[in-house]
Amino acid sequence: MNVLFANDPQGSYPPSYYHATSTELPAFPALAGDLNCDVCIIGAGYTGLSAALHLAQKNYDVVVLDAHRIGWGASGRNGGQLGIGLRVEQSKIEKMVGIEAAKGLWQLGLEANQLVHDLVKQHKIDCDLKPGVLHANHRARFTRHSQQEVEHLHSQYGHDKVRFVDETEIRQMLGTKAYFSGTLDTSAGHLHPLNFAFGLARVAVNAGVRFFEKTEVTDISKSDPAIVTGACGKVSAKFVIIACNGYLGKLEKKIAARVMPVNNFIIATEPLPQEKADELIRDDIAVADSKFVINYYRLSADKRLLFGGGENYGYKFPADIKSFVTRPMLEIYPQLKDVNIDYGWGGTLAITMNRLPYLNRLAPNILTAGGYSGYGLGMGTFSGLVLAQAIDGTASRFDCMGSIPTKRFPGGSLARTPLLVLAMLYYTLRDRF
Repeated sequence: MNVLFANDPQGSYPPSYYHATSTELPAFPALAGDLNCDVCIIGAGYTGLSAALHLAQKNYDVVVLDAHRIGWGASGRNGGQLGIGLRVEQSKIEKMVGIEAAKGLWQLGLEANQLVHDLVKQHKIDCDLKPGVLHANHRARFTRHSQQEVEHLHSQYGHDKVRFVDETEIRQMLGTKAYFSGTLDTSAGHLHPLNFAFGLARVAVNAGVRFFEKTEVTDISKSDPAIVTGACGKVSAKFVIIACNGYLGKLEKKIAARVMPVNNFIIATEPLPQEKADELIRDDIAVADSKFVINYYRLSADKRLLFGGGENYGYKFPADIKSFVTRPMLEIYPQLKDVNIDYGWGGTLAITMNRLPYLNRLAPNILTAGGYSGYGLGMGTFSGLVLAQAIDGTASRFDCMGSIPTKRFPGGSLARTPLLVLAMLYYTLRDRF
């Protein structure tokens, strides 16, 4: 089964709240015939859009191919949360790579967050960017660890935008008794993810990037120049960027061995009265909890609760996404049992074994980035910049991120999914009990 078409007809955006409220782009043509360019980018999500924009600003001739539409994948379906740092806590990253390398990666994480803010401000992208992400502990025993992590970020990294939230305060901030403590980072934030993607695309088009939609890539030759083959044409390029993330499929085995697709799902309630919205999330921040299969949620600009929860690991989405996600939502907010659910949609992100991004040079002129493990808004956008810089001759950031050790999933492409399902079943049971 082809992950690109397992749940969506070609060229159709999912029936999401984001698409319903987006400032949609006009459609771009499919590739027909043969083209030449400096850089061919496969995938028009955050990574591909950012790389295209930054390369075009350096006067590179850039072609972007997407099997569906711009922002069609996880970049237009995600929870809209813009984190700080990487997906993994700094204390754990230090154990992986050492303190000095961890500090270097932390700095890149800060730059990723700032890049999104800068792009929104510089290009006047209307995407409802707001500050604040609260990480909420669903077990009281996690409290001390959160306190220690905050203290560590203060003392070792000088990061004073994060603070500890105790049980009394978190229950004032959120209208639920599900959490016992947490950490609030006011330099993190949240936004309308599809409008951000569309904003990047508009700027890229104005910079001269050529986009081709409904163009599935079937082959990439590791030659010089590289030849990227689609159903009705070919692109000859000095460089190629593979920016497919969870929708890679079987296009490149070396990436697929380290970057695994995982489905996630979101619902949107009907618009809530201001009083009810304030009761759920008092300060209009985004929330992500401590469960291994996390719940993540926030309020939309029109005061809907956008709630993400539940994962599966086959290609197919649940038949009834609304019911699938309503269950974990009501565990947190039982007071919403009579609220209408207006939208429900799914998407496919990608994870790595260590939950850190995977950047690599597959050939001298073929680069890739992906596996953001839920941190794609900031890290995907930043990785696009890093890839562009590497092609332009400045590879220090690329080398730093590429030095992160990324193991292959055990069992290869056939065994990795059932093994992960078993692991996730274990963690789901641990979350509950």
